[in-house]
Amino acid sequence: MSVDETVDTGRRALLGLAGIGMATMAGAALRPAYGARYGAAAHDWTGPAPDAPRARQAPEATRIALIGCGGQGRANLREFLKRDNVTCVAVCDPDASRMARYAAEVEEMRDHVPEQIKDFRKVLERKDVDAVIVATPDHWHALPTILACDAGKDVFCEKPISHNIVEGRRMVRFAEKTGRTIQVGTWQRSLQPFLDALAYVRSGKLGRIQVCRAWKIQAPNAAVLGKKMPGPVPDGLDYDLWVGPAELVPYRENRLHYNHRWYFNFAGGMTGDWGVHMMDTVLQGMSPDDKVALPGKVMSLGGKFYTGAEDDRTTPDTQIAVYEFPGWLMQWEVHVGDQAVGLEGGKDHGALFIGTEGRVLVDRGGWSIFDAKGKPVEKPAARDFGGAMNGLGSHVGEFLENRLTKRPTRSNIASMHRTTTVCHLANLAYLAGEVLHWDADKEVVTNRKEAMRLLPYQRTYRKPWALPTA
Repeated sequence: MSVDETVDTGRRALLGLAGIGMATMAGAALRPAYGARYGAAAHDWTGPAPDAPRARQAPEATRIALIGCGGQGRANLREFLKRDNVTCVAVCDPDASRMARYAAEVEEMRDHVPEQIKDFRKVLERKDVDAVIVATPDHWHALPTILACDAGKDVFCEKPISHNIVEGRRMVRFAEKTGRTIQVGTWQRSLQPFLDALAYVRSGKLGRIQVCRAWKIQAPNAAVLGKKMPGPVPDGLDYDLWVGPAELVPYRENRLHYNHRWYFNFAGGMTGDWGVHMMDTVLQGMSPDDKVALPGKVMSLGGKFYTGAEDDRTTPDTQIAVYEFPGWLMQWEVHVGDQAVGLEGGKDHGALFIGTEGRVLVDRGGWSIFDAKGKPVEKPAARDFGGAMNGLGSHVGEFLENRLTKRPTRSNIASMHRTTTVCHLANLAYLAGEVLHWDADKEVVTNRKEAMRLLPYQRTYRKPWALPTA
């Protein structure tokens, strides 16, 4: 059966466990203070927007190539090209029309026309490429990153780093083997409100933290893909190359580009797309350093409760995962709904730390502090982290500098592999239909080893593609 067909994986066996920990985690809704509206955090962030200019420059010129001409690739490319000493020498995508648009945009910004190259391997052969931006669909993150490292290139890789756990582990090994610098595009790690909130959580002022929550609510129009019949491949699109190492399924227009996120054959749904942001925030806050915490057990329930069985998507539109760590639990929630009505008084996304002495709620609008009774309290003065409050700008600037100094990046590949593994585990437990026990050191499931044959753990690459061994 195709991986793009909806399969009943026997999750009914878990229904009796659905209530475990849920009532504890639900809690009373937090109400933002100081007149915040529509779920904005009490202390709204008033810094520049994520695409604001950043003045700091890398000390040397850097020649880049863009691999993957989608929306995030465009945002990354524009941020890189705000720096006079960065040059884009090539753009790469299996879709010729997308390449042409991005080449024209580079010309508009720089009066320079980059070469258009369909196959990323040809990009990596070029001696005039110092670093690549990998902004492909998720199932294409591992191979270009690994082969770029092997070719002596540094990498700015979009999130989530991998389609599955085995890929992520291999990416870490190649980065270590080659010594190349990798920055993962989780620019939330460079956003000032998150840095301040996490410093407060780590300070111990919340007391003993036993429960954390993270969530993302999806807009209805983005969740629904509908039912499409296979059709002809558009002119200019190399569909075989676009599918690459994944299972070759018939072309349908609602599978490509942004929509790839909602198919297990290509990605991990909203859990892969936003879990690497919001669960990452929780994991950082509950860890003393960037070696983020990993769970010992995970369970996950959900389904296509909003879109229905006839929708082509295969990832759940509604999902709740519960993770057990030593001494605390984390709940991750995804559902479809109103973007202005978030959870716990927050926005359509957020992370909440619940301690014996207080709570912290953080999202991209700012952060709030509450005492043990839910009463809002003033936050401390922001700490000076020495950079602009622009998350993506700071992220790109740090990458350009650290690829020369060889200092670890804020979203380095080893740390982000751990966070991405946590996301994959939610999907693995969802598909397995059982509570899974995880050995974090060996990176294996210990109680149901057959679960490791499922896509969130590993895949058999479609020939002629193969995952290199370090």
